Amino acid sequence: MLAPNPVAGVDVGKSFLDLDFDPAAKALRVRNDAPGIAALIEAMRRRGASRVALEAIGPYAWPLTAALVANGFEVGLADPRQVRAFRTAEGRIAKTDRLDAGLITRFADRMRDAFRPLPDADQIALKALSTRRRQLTEMIAMEKTRLKQALDPLVSESHKATILALAEACRRIEDEIESRIAKDEQRAKNRRILLTIPGIGARVAQVLLTELPELGRSDRKAIASLAGLAPHVSQSGQAPPRAAIAGGRPCVRTALYMSALVAARHDPNLRAHYQTMRAAGKPAKVALVAIARRILVTANALIRQQAQYKPDPNLA
Repeated sequence: MLAPNPVAGVDVGKSFLDLDFDPAAKALRVRNDAPGIAALIEAMRRRGASRVALEAIGPYAWPLTAALVANGFEVGLADPRQVRAFRTAEGRIAKTDRLDAGLITRFADRMRDAFRPLPDADQIALKALSTRRRQLTEMIAMEKTRLKQALDPLVSESHKATILALAEACRRIEDEIESRIAKDEQRAKNRRILLTIPGIGARVAQVLLTELPELGRSDRKAIASLAGLAPHVSQSGQAPPRAAIAGGRPCVRTALYMSALVAARHDPNLRAHYQTMRAAGKPAKVALVAIARRILVTANALIRQQAQYKPDPNLA
């Protein structure tokens, strides 16, 4: 007899998809193509599963997730680090794609609050564009470093030409991101809200909209953790406790740190907070991280309320 509403877990690879269920059932391996995805969906229907768990997805999983959503399945995403920690907690060492599918399944059944919903197709496309823009920006920085070290005129000209080509490609990607945000009424409104917040310019607003879709949907602690700006306390025995940020999404954290640099200089309210922390003995970087977290929490609240930022007139 089938258990009610069993959980399905899928391990996604370039060539194959491995499916497992909880309670245990015979695992299934299919090719990662249209016929294989159809067979996987049919197996889930026979088993009576309506919830599917995957690790955070990449391009190899997009066809599968699109098909699952189109067929009415509830799809949840797990942080791969949490899944690996769950394997350690179970005391397991062996690792194969089939075993990973079972691991994801058991994790999904026991850690249901650890999953986040699947982003929509537009959000996935925006994230892909944002990732490509970041790659181009990094390549431009590397070419500029090489240019400084080039001695031969021909080599210098090659670096300059490459920088121009990469800058043009980056500009086209940014224009496409802006165009897609403008075409979506809610994202366009959120962008206008973000641009009213001190320290947030067009580039940072793009990063937040493309890389942090949970903005406005999470509480202040959760959103700070997702951005890698939440302090985590470490303390043992008689040693004094220490708090440090860790994890999260590095691109979001970097963007907000740059926002904090600007806001701490030019916004009266945030400059006052920064100076207060510095006067209390906080290192500059610690104070700037606190300002970055304040900017993020403010953005999260304003997006949730669909309201624009209003500066304190007493500090203007």
